[in-house]
Amino acid sequence: MPDWQEEVKRVVEPAVKRSATIREILIDRDVLKQAGPMARRHFDGKKVVIFADDAGFGAAGKPVVHSFEAAGFEVVRHVIASSPLPKPTVELATHFRQVLSDADIVPVALGSGVINDLVKYAAFLEEKPYFSIATAASMDGYASAGAPLARDGFKITIPARAPRAILADLDVIAGAPGEMTSWGYGDLAGKVPAGGDWILADALGIEPIDDVAWPLVQDNLAGWLASPQALAQGDFAAIARLFAGLTVVGLAMEFYGSSRPASGADHQIAHLWEMENLEFKGRSVSHGACVAVGCMTSLALFDWLVEQDLGVIDPAKVAGKAPSLADKHAQIELAFNDPEIIARAKRETDAKHLGGEALVARLVTLRAVWPELRARLRSHLVAGQAMAKKLRAAGAPVSGAEIGVSPAHLKATTRAARFIRARYTLPDLLDDAGLLDQAVDAIVARPVIVAA
Repeated sequence: MPDWQEEVKRVVEPAVKRSATIREILIDRDVLKQAGPMARRHFDGKKVVIFADDAGFGAAGKPVVHSFEAAGFEVVRHVIASSPLPKPTVELATHFRQVLSDADIVPVALGSGVINDLVKYAAFLEEKPYFSIATAASMDGYASAGAPLARDGFKITIPARAPRAILADLDVIAGAPGEMTSWGYGDLAGKVPAGGDWILADALGIEPIDDVAWPLVQDNLAGWLASPQALAQGDFAAIARLFAGLTVVGLAMEFYGSSRPASGADHQIAHLWEMENLEFKGRSVSHGACVAVGCMTSLALFDWLVEQDLGVIDPAKVAGKAPSLADKHAQIELAFNDPEIIARAKRETDAKHLGGEALVARLVTLRAVWPELRARLRSHLVAGQAMAKKLRAAGAPVSGAEIGVSPAHLKATTRAARFIRARYTLPDLLDDAGLLDQAVDAIVARPVIVAA
C-alpha cells in the first residue's frame, strides 16, 4: 500500500468515524466513477444539481455527470464563470439556494474553495445534506462545518453543516494548476502560527487547548508540510498527503465547533485583504495566497515576541497607558470605510476588550507565565526564515509585494486585523502589552529575505 494511502487510513478514516455529519470520505485515484454509487449510498433524492465553475466542470464534470446518470439520477448543471474568480458571498449562496427548493434534490459542489463554501451554505439554508467533489488541494474547508463568506462586505465564518460525503479523485487534484496546490500549502502553513495563537489564549486562561482538535492538527502538521519541493514538482504522493492534511483540518473544525484549530491572526490578516477585494496584476488574490503572507506576518511577529523579556513589564503602568474601548472604536473608524464593517468590528472588539484592573490582572498573569510560555512557543513554532523557504519551495508567496501589498498597507492590515474577530490572537497580546506598534514597525522594517 502506498504511503499516502497509509496516511489516509491512519488519520482521515478514524476522524470520519468521529464526525457527526460526514459518512464517507473517498480519497483515491480514478474514483470519479464512484460519484453515482456514493450518492446512492448516502442520499435519498432523485435529482442531483451540480454546482461548479467552468474550470472545475471542465476538470471533472463529464465523468461525474455520467456516473450520476448511470446510477439513475436526473442531473442538472449549474455552472458559473471561473474568470473573474467567483466571490464567496452570502448573496451568491442565496442565488444558489433558489435552485434547491425541490424536495428530492441532492446538492453537489464540484470544485474547490469558493464553490464548496457557497453550496455548503445554500444547502444548509434549505436543510439539505450535500455532496462535495473536490478538484484541487487548495484550501481546508471541504470537511469543515463553517462557510467563510462575505455578508455586507464583512467576511465571517457562518456556522453551517459539513458535507455528508466527500469524493477526492487524486488524478484530478494532481492535475489542478500548480498555483492552486501552492494555495493549499499556504493555507496549511497558516496552522503553525494559528497554533501559536491558541497557545497564547490557553496560557492566559482565555480559551483552553482542546484535547481532540489540537493533536489531530498539530501532531501531524510537520509531516504534512515536509515536502514542499515535491508539491511544486507535481509529486503525486505529496499532493495526496497535502489533501489529506487539509481534509483533517476541516474535520478538526467540525469537532471543535469553530475555526480556532485552523485560523488565527494569519487568517484575520488574509480576511481583511479578501474583504478589500485585493487584486494583483489584474487578478483577484486567492485565499491561500493571502493566508501564506498572513502566515509569514504572524510568524515574524512571533519571532520578534520570543526575543522580548515580558518578565520586566509593569502591569499597572502598561494598563494605565492602554487604549480604552472608545480609543479602539476610533481606530476602527479610521481603519475602515464601510459602516457595516465598522459596526461589526466594534462588536467583535467589544467582546474581547479588557481595561483597568482586568487588564492589570491579565498582564500579571502574562508576566508570571512568560518563561514557560516562551518555551512552548519556541517548541511549537517554525521560524519565519524556515517557513519562508518552505512556502517558496511550494510556489507560494512569502511577502506582501508578491500579492500587491505595500509595506504601508501591510502595517495597516496587521494593526487592524485584530478588530474583525473576537478571537484572541498574537496582535491582541501585543496590544495588551503595549507592544503592537513597536512589533509591527520592526517586522516591516526587517522583512524575511529568501532566495528565489
